[in-house]
Amino acid sequence: MADGHGPVGAFDARTVLCHEPVGPALVLGSGQRVDDGLSARADAAGLAVVRRRSGGGAVLVVPGPVWWVDVLVPRGDPLWDDDVGRSAVWLGEAWRDALEAVGVAAEVVDRMSCGAVGRSVCFAGRAVGEVLVGGRKVVGVSQRRDRYGARFQCAALVGPDAVEASVVPLVGLLGPWSDGASDDELATGLRAVVGWIEAPPDALLEAFLRALGAAAR
Repeated sequence: MADGHGPVGAFDARTVLCHEPVGPALVLGSGQRVDDGLSARADAAGLAVVRRRSGGGAVLVVPGPVWWVDVLVPRGDPLWDDDVGRSAVWLGEAWRDALEAVGVAAEVVDRMSCGAVGRSVCFAGRAVGEVLVGGRKVVGVSQRRDRYGARFQCAALVGPDAVEASVVPLVGLLGPWSDGASDDELATGLRAVVGWIEAPPDALLEAFLRALGAAAR
């Protein structure tokens, strides 16, 4: 999993990287701190701790329910946008179009919102260009930029086990929480704002790649 978060190196063409986790890992955003308590809880759960260079909260990546897809866009590409605040909109629209192609109605987030839990748990917050189904977040998007271009990292929750397997366990891993909320309360809150995609995986991937091709035209 760590290989998916290292430097990309020089690139000059639009590129899609689909990562397949071989085991579970706790992926932290660039600004999140690792203390002894978090390290001990991750070790006890058998989790590798990986830091991505893009911002945002933590994602618990488990094989199957979480899809990790990177889209690389070089500077000068027609999809490049100097405005970081809107630069992921086209990508969210591609995810929306792909979901609608497999029969799932979706919408793209157009305004950032992030409370205390959202700063710690990726799927509890919302950023422009991320994707909702039924008002619940199903695709998270973060990005980092360098002199070559932008690397958009997408995490999609696929299948009915996705929320319980990859989002709810973050409550215990990242706590205790400063507001004194119980684990049960926080888990209930996460289930209210985080959803999952019900679609055949192969059909969804094919539809997403088609949508990316359409976005480039």
